[in-house]
Parts: sequence; C-alpha cells; structure tokens
Amino acid sequence: MEKYKAIILIVLILALALVFIFQGGVVKLYNYFGINLQKPDTTDIGNVIKEIAREVLTSSPLNVGGKENQVILVKEKVLAQTNVQRYNNGMLFPLTENAKLSAAAEVKAEDMLKNEYFEHVSPSGVTSGQLVKSFGYEYLVTGENLIRGNFSGEVEMVQDWMNSPGHRENILNTKFTEIGVAVAKGTYKGQTVWVGVQEFGLPLPNCPEADVTLKNKIDTNKKKLDQLYSQIITKEKEIDAESKTSEKYNTLVDEYNAMVAEYNLLNQETKKLISEYNNQITAFNDCVAGK
Repeated sequence: MEKYKAIILIVLILALALVFIFQGGVVKLYNYFGINLQKPDTTDIGNVIKEIAREVLTSSPLNVGGKENQVILVKEKVLAQTNVQRYNNGMLFPLTENAKLSAAAEVKAEDMLKNEYFEHVSPSGVTSGQLVKSFGYEYLVTGENLIRGNFSGEVEMVQDWMNSPGHRENILNTKFTEIGVAVAKGTYKGQTVWVGVQEFGLPLPNCPEADVTLKNKIDTNKKKLDQLYSQIITKEKEIDAESKTSEKYNTLVDEYNAMVAEYNLLNQETKKLISEYNNQITAFNDCVAGK
C-alpha cells in the first residue's frame, strides 16, 4: 500500500511539474530558445551630405545723401559704368545683363521706396538670395549692392559704390558673370532720393540636382524612426515591469517584437535612400566642379 502511495505521489508531482512547464513554456521559449526580445538596429544610418554651398555677398546699404537735382539716371549707364570699373581695375570680363536679375533689382528698388526701408532683407523677411530665386534665377553665387541719395550722374553713383570696400568687392568679384541693375526715384521719409540696386550672379550650371522628394522622404522616415524608437523603449519598460509568467507578458513581447521589426525594416530602407541621395549630391557637385 505504501508503495502505491509513493507511486501516486510521484505521478502527482510529475503532473504538477508538467503543468508548470506547460504554463511557463512560452516564457521559457523567449528566454532560452532564441525567440528572444529583438533589438532595434541602432547603428548609424548615416547623414545626408551637405549640398553645394550657395554664396550670398552683401555689404551694408550705402546712404550718400546729396542735394535733390533734376538729373535723370538710367540703369543701362549704371551697368556700363560698372563694367568700366571692372576693366579699369584688372581688365576683368564685363558683366552681361540678365533679365531675371534686372527684374529682381527693379522690384527691390520699388519695394524699398514704397515701404520706406533700406536693407538687404525686406520687412516681410525676403533676403537677396531668396529674391533672385523668386524670379527663377538659380545661382552658385549672388550679391547685392544698394545705394540711396542724389547724384550728379551714373558715374558718381558707381564711384560711390567703388569708394565703399564691401560694394567695391562685389563690383570687382571675378566669380560674377551676370548682373541686373535698377534705379528708381521717389520719396523716402520725406526726401526725394534715387535708389540704386545691383544684383550680381554666377548662375548654376545645367547640372542634375538631387531629388527633393527623396530628401523629404528621408526626413519623414527619420522622424518616424525617432517615434518608433521612443515607443520601443516605452514598451521595453512595460515588459520589464510585468511578470514573465503572466499572459500579458507574452502579448507585450509580441507587440515589442512587431515594433522592432517595423523599425529595422524602415531603418534599412532609410539607409538605402540616404545612400541614393548622397550619390545624387556627389554627382551634382562633380558636375558643378566640371569633373
């Protein structure tokens, strides 16, 4: 009889052990058989390399004063005198007039008189670089000279610019190949004055630029990756706080692993997009450099 009791006891112990193992089986799989908590790929996905630098060269606007007179200034003569100065100071190639730059210069001159400001940045926040681009002028280098006052003629206006180091540098800059000029007369804070504008430019070569939509996709993916990573960390904390023998634990692990899988897939996709975009930037820079 005692022998049977011992056998029954052993059977009961084994049964209880099997129940325990069965109940904890899924947890043990996670811990010991490789269906572990997955890890997000946190290796550096790389950065978008810098695009070619576009230069904008300006100097403080030049107010020369002077008494009001009946002189009429003509933009063509201002352009001619500008090229005279380039020739006399190193026999530089003359600047050719660009219609887009001239249109930008005219708008700038009229806008300063209308809104009574005298700055390279308009009251609405438009910079000289943004201004010429708004007229469809794509540039590698651009520059802007501003002058206000009354003059005896175009020669004096250009000479006043030449007497100012920063403005002189723009006029004699060997990078520039094109120019737009505007002169306008009007009332500025109660005084009748002339405003002169020079918009200089070195146009962008006909090179294939990088795909903007590709760059936008990269930026969107990076934001999504940051969000997913934050969610993964939060879920990991939930798992750590949960008992490994509970049903909820396994659910949390499944949710965690699904998020990690999504993260890693998006991460790999973004790496490829960055590589593709950087190749486009490199090709663009090589083209601009004449390689």
